Amino acid sequence: MASRIPAEERLTNLVVALMATEIGLTKQQILDNVSGYRQRADAGTRSDALEKMFERDKDELRTLGVPIETIGDAADPNDLREARYRIPQAEYDLPSDIEFSAAEMAVLQLAGSVWSAESVSGDAQSGVRKIRALGIDGDEPIIGFAPRITARDAAFAPLQDAIERCRVVAFDYLKPGEDAPRRRRIRPLALVDYEARWHVFGVDVDVEEDRMFLLSRIVGDVKVNTTTFDSALRNGAGERALSGLERVAAANSALLEVTPGTEAALRLGRRASSAPQGIRVPFVDLHIFADELASYGPEVRVVEPVALRDAVIDRLRAVVEAHTDQGKAS
Repeated sequence: MASRIPAEERLTNLVVALMATEIGLTKQQILDNVSGYRQRADAGTRSDALEKMFERDKDELRTLGVPIETIGDAADPNDLREARYRIPQAEYDLPSDIEFSAAEMAVLQLAGSVWSAESVSGDAQSGVRKIRALGIDGDEPIIGFAPRITARDAAFAPLQDAIERCRVVAFDYLKPGEDAPRRRRIRPLALVDYEARWHVFGVDVDVEEDRMFLLSRIVGDVKVNTTTFDSALRNGAGERALSGLERVAAANSALLEVTPGTEAALRLGRRASSAPQGIRVPFVDLHIFADELASYGPEVRVVEPVALRDAVIDRLRAVVEAHTDQGKAS
């Protein structure tokens, strides 16, 4: 059975792939490498069905305002058998003379991350995509991966409400390696998205120090208390939170060997720097990064740090064991 990659994630992966190349990708390269098509091909889906899926996806993206360009044979432009497809970065950007303040950009990025395809019109979606292109150097593609940047974490709504009302919150938080969650009480000051994951930034009431928490590690319900705090504490909180995450990422990096032309190369390459043995990618959380790297399977190998390599191997072994046990049961 083909892997069930959601259609919206497949479309986002296609946009990323087509923006990551200057010369464009052939239809076969897309079907062989882009997540959402590749899994179905590996599962035995017929090539003509995959090609029809790609044509539908291409038409849908164009309807949404994504400028997909078709490059045919220079000698015979009407011959599309070996056509290449790309999204020109220049046609995706807003005019260069439009400027936003840091605060305005923060609000626009947050809004663009939270809005779903069902809640805004096609014109609004096109505007959000253009806004997201601001501040990206060179041919950097949109790599926010909208399907993953959502308010699906149950903690998001109560935390957002508490921030707006300046209320203290309490929740149980489970860190990797711990057997049981710990109760945390904070003054929530900002919700920030970093590397497609939501964090809440605030002041830990028990120690009176700034703290950052991943929403995905909050266990159970968030309790909003009647205790309030000064709204002035929220001023600049989002910027401080993002700066802190960037400092952590700058202090932690992994040396990776990645197979060229794969999904891993497309996704990791956009936030990597070149290294003699491969690429070097900064990361914030070892456990979360290990989850991502393991999802690429044989497309990526961790050279260092050793702790990250071991974490990825543990995850891959767990997958093998789970499938082995499932096979025995059936």
